[in-house]
Amino acid sequence: MTTRPQPDGREAYPCFVPLTTRWMDNDVYGHLNNVVYYSLFDTAVNSLLIQAGALDIHGGEVIGLVVETHCNFFESLAFPQRIEAGVRVANQGRSSVRYEIGLFAEGAPSCAARGHFVHVYVDSKSRRPVAELPAPYLQALKALTP
Repeated sequence: MTTRPQPDGREAYPCFVPLTTRWMDNDVYGHLNNVVYYSLFDTAVNSLLIQAGALDIHGGEVIGLVVETHCNFFESLAFPQRIEAGVRVANQGRSSVRYEIGLFAEGAPSCAARGHFVHVYVDSKSRRPVAELPAPYLQALKALTP
């Protein structure tokens, strides 16, 4: 028997990114469409990497390709709503990182959704995995590791 996933509290995440929902994010049921959660995950992680000076989306030699994603939903989120995305690094390999993200309604004690994705970092031209993560990435990841 599998244990049902439970929402994380804020203490599980070393870093938070404020996000907002948009009118177009709601589906016909009045809450965020499932694909929006994945977009918010991606936005939170990449925002942190850009702010840390690790990710250069226009001219960087290294980019992250998503090879795995997952999400558990606990409560609905909707427009208009402010969201706080908690981010942590769960596992770091030679060229890959598993990021875990909790989406919290602003001020809520536990996440409304929790998910993860795995980036494999590759050379931006050849699309082959890098031999090792560059120093700016390693530095940025330290701040996200509990």
